[in-house]
Amino acid sequence: MRIESPQVLMTPEPDMKDMNPLANVPPNLVQSIRAHRVLDLQAEAAASGQHFLYAYVGVAETKTQVLATIGRAFHFQRAFGKNFEALRDCLTELTWKAGPQPGFIIVLEQLPNAPQFDREARETLLDVFRDAADFWAEKKVAFRVFYSFQ
Repeated sequence: MRIESPQVLMTPEPDMKDMNPLANVPPNLVQSIRAHRVLDLQAEAAASGQHFLYAYVGVAETKTQVLATIGRAFHFQRAFGKNFEALRDCLTELTWKAGPQPGFIIVLEQLPNAPQFDREARETLLDVFRDAADFWAEKKVAFRVFYSFQ
């Protein structure tokens, strides 16, 4: 009787790019969160030394509430004006003046779909983040924003 040794199946080492949830994501964009998981994005921010900013805005119903929720979550100063222009300033100029930045991964979860925060308000909010992404692209700093709707 002949005994054969079992074959050892070798699995290839995973490519580090496959482990990075942002490997195929441009460094400056605003997009739906879709297949990304918040915890994976948070881990990637930590691994790459970038800021991770997260705001759950699902309980907000008005522009003021949405902006206040984002301001609190992102630790903006109390004087934050709770308007789109103030948000733009906080995401760009004021942060730039604070010194060199390593990059940003931002998650806006459950943007409301409410009469007082309608589609136009949501698009204006996302445009503010798109403007910020353009601002940081000029500075060669990654600024990625992922969002979901209710």
